Amino acid sequence: MDNDTRSGVGMIASGQTSPQEATVLSKERWAEVRRLHQEEGMKVSELARRLDLDRKTVRKALREEWTPYRRALVGSSLLGPHEAFLRERAAEVQYSARVLYQELLRERGYRGGYDTVKRFVAPLRAEADRMNLCQTRFETEPGAQSQIDWGQVRTFLRAQPATLHFFVLTLGYSRRGYYHACGNEQLGAFFEAHEAAFAHFGGLTHEHLYDRPRTVGDTTGGKWRWNATFRAFSRHWGFEPRVCAPYRAQTKGEVESGVKYLKRNFMAGRHFIDVVDVQAQLDEWNATVADVRVHGTTHMRPIDRFECERPAMLPSAGHPAFGESRRVARIVADDYLVSFESNRYSVPCGLIGKVVDVVPCGAELRFEHGGRAVAEHPRLAGKHQTRILPEHGPGPIARNARQRHAPGCGTGPRWIGPAEVEIRDLAVYEEVAA
Repeated sequence: MDNDTRSGVGMIASGQTSPQEATVLSKERWAEVRRLHQEEGMKVSELARRLDLDRKTVRKALREEWTPYRRALVGSSLLGPHEAFLRERAAEVQYSARVLYQELLRERGYRGGYDTVKRFVAPLRAEADRMNLCQTRFETEPGAQSQIDWGQVRTFLRAQPATLHFFVLTLGYSRRGYYHACGNEQLGAFFEAHEAAFAHFGGLTHEHLYDRPRTVGDTTGGKWRWNATFRAFSRHWGFEPRVCAPYRAQTKGEVESGVKYLKRNFMAGRHFIDVVDVQAQLDEWNATVADVRVHGTTHMRPIDRFECERPAMLPSAGHPAFGESRRVARIVADDYLVSFESNRYSVPCGLIGKVVDVVPCGAELRFEHGGRAVAEHPRLAGKHQTRILPEHGPGPIARNARQRHAPGCGTGPRWIGPAEVEIRDLAVYEEVAA
């Protein structure tokens, strides 16, 4: 690194103005300057104070499009034809000179040595580290923002291996979290987990931040496009969605910490029967451990800090659920019941521990496994009800198998009369299980 560069870095780190400060302003900081100016009407002087920037830098960010900082090419002229590729690709591979060297050899016909690539990458990595150190930490206002992410965990249900997907929503101000166990990360499960979180908190924040999952949208032709159904969902509930900049997951560090906390604290040493048991243990852990711990950043319990956040949130009580017809994956519980919208429905008991899809069809629900329908039920009104078809139990299934193989039985389809429907309290099944 030359003397001019070293002196410029020192001026930035110490808060002084460097003639080249604007050229090393990160894209995230540039975007934040423009957002605060456009959406909150902040003036140049106020932006400079809040973001600890020189006024000239702020004016330039408002006046010009962002351009990345470029320094002179280091090393052999052999790297000249590959400079643009290296600058763009370096951040994607976490500034690994070894990975970049291998890709140059394999895909771009590079004939130089590894040390040349290593010398070129070193200042790029140092520059990225400086930008991370110079970033201003912004504390979220009450009710302003939530951060959402998924975490995947390999575990066992009834000693059978299974992958669970945990939806995690963390409130930015209070750091209070909501955790929801799902069979997959498809759009139906995504919406349902959101609405369960809104019910849990009794409200939702004005803005939600995501790490660019495909259920939210994708980049087409270099431009971000929202998933139309997800955008309708956000408008239905009245929140504004935002996504992190590519390869900048640290901008949603609050929920990243929540995912790690769940894996290290909740999952340690636990055993589960089925996904219903997972959620029951998760809710109990959230209330007795996660909500009442002293948070390392705020130095307060999330449940206490939440009392200051609650009044600023959008209320969810009385708000209807998002009405889009959607497919939701469920893992069949040990009592061969499947939960949907706080009610439970039976499926054939041979599917215990397997994943079925719940497909709403107007006033009916269809349950599918492996692409074929395995059960149909009318959609129950109200909450905490159970609908069981007797033929789904182990006794009728065994009896039907014997009849199918008995002498004289036809091989064609048989008509089965209307099944009895009985709605019972869940306590009945808990007693039977005991």
